[in-house]
Amino acid sequence: MSIRDTSGQDQPVAATSGQARKRRRWLLGGAIGVAVLLLAGWLVSGWSAGSRSFDAARVRVATVTRGDLVRDISADGRVIAANSPTLYAIAGGTVSLNVVAGDVVEQGTELAVIDSPELRSQLAQEQATLASLEAEAGRAALDAQVALSAAQRALDQASVDRQAAERDLQRFSKGFEGGAVSQIDVARADDALKKADLGLIHARREFSLQGQGANLDSRNKQLLADRQRSVVTELQRQVDALTLRAPFDGQVGQVLVEQRANVAANAPVLGVVDLTRFEVEVKVPESFARDLAIGMSAQLTGGGGEPYPATVSAVSPEVVNGEVTARLRFADQQPPGLRQNQRMRARVVLDTREDVLMVERGPFLEQGSGNLAYVMDGNIAVRKRIQTGVSSIGAVEVVEGLAPGDRVVVSGADQFGDAERVRISGL
Repeated sequence: MSIRDTSGQDQPVAATSGQARKRRRWLLGGAIGVAVLLLAGWLVSGWSAGSRSFDAARVRVATVTRGDLVRDISADGRVIAANSPTLYAIAGGTVSLNVVAGDVVEQGTELAVIDSPELRSQLAQEQATLASLEAEAGRAALDAQVALSAAQRALDQASVDRQAAERDLQRFSKGFEGGAVSQIDVARADDALKKADLGLIHARREFSLQGQGANLDSRNKQLLADRQRSVVTELQRQVDALTLRAPFDGQVGQVLVEQRANVAANAPVLGVVDLTRFEVEVKVPESFARDLAIGMSAQLTGGGGEPYPATVSAVSPEVVNGEVTARLRFADQQPPGLRQNQRMRARVVLDTREDVLMVERGPFLEQGSGNLAYVMDGNIAVRKRIQTGVSSIGAVEVVEGLAPGDRVVVSGADQFGDAERVRISGL
């Protein structure tokens, strides 16, 4: 016998509308939860990628490109006279000006005269001393001639005495042979000849010594006179230099003293400008000074836009305010109508690097010593180690660490401090 269950009584019942609404609410709540979790994850990932955020307006980003890097220097130059000496007062005195600023002068023209009584008086005294020494030198020469004449007379007398003694000896010798003269007389004549020989020897020696002594005294006096003559010549040169003359054809520049003013020795009086030779003075950043050398080719452009070839003629050895002064000289001919202090654009080409990676030059070079840069990864700036090479005014060579198309923060990275990753908003 079997026991019946309730399966025959069960019937399927449709879900009520209230239960369906409840299920939809659970599904909607789950979807919202998942969205919140995704948003939180995104925020957390953004926070972990860059703990600090900066506005894109505060930085400058440049793209790494490949091309030819022209290393050149461009600067505004100032036209100056290549030859513009300043004339100085050789001695203190009163200045009489014969020209004014702007006068065109020829070589040798008297520009100013300095009246220096002290210098002229000193010249007169030294000239008198020279005349006295020249007289003493003449007197010494005359005394030397007198002494030589006396020594010559003594020498001649000794020579005559010897000849006489020699003839007496010959005469006594012949008389002795004939028996007319005694032997003692012959001996006396022989002694007299020997005495005459000694006198002649001493007379010759005294003549030589007298001549040497007289010449030494005369030469000493003459040297004193020559020395004094040099002093007078120098003073005469200084007196002549009291008249300031134009060293070349040109124009009077700045007059530094007033008419009839009293100036001290070595004080500047006026300047003369050579209008036929001009140069251009430029200020070069210190970072390019080591690459700049005399003789490099350059180009100068005036207000008309016409270029003129030039060469570097001088480079200052000192740095002033982070800049080095250089001078450019026109290679062929200078533009007509140039004036001092006129502005010209100068360009000096150092060299050209072909097919290199380069990026815009910016403050990041100095901040990281050319070894660090912030490279953009989306809107995140990642600190990266790089290696840079030569640089120009507007670009720098990238040797290692970057690829074409990379975007680099070239300005404004000083705000980042030492952060490894920062967010740039607004890109």
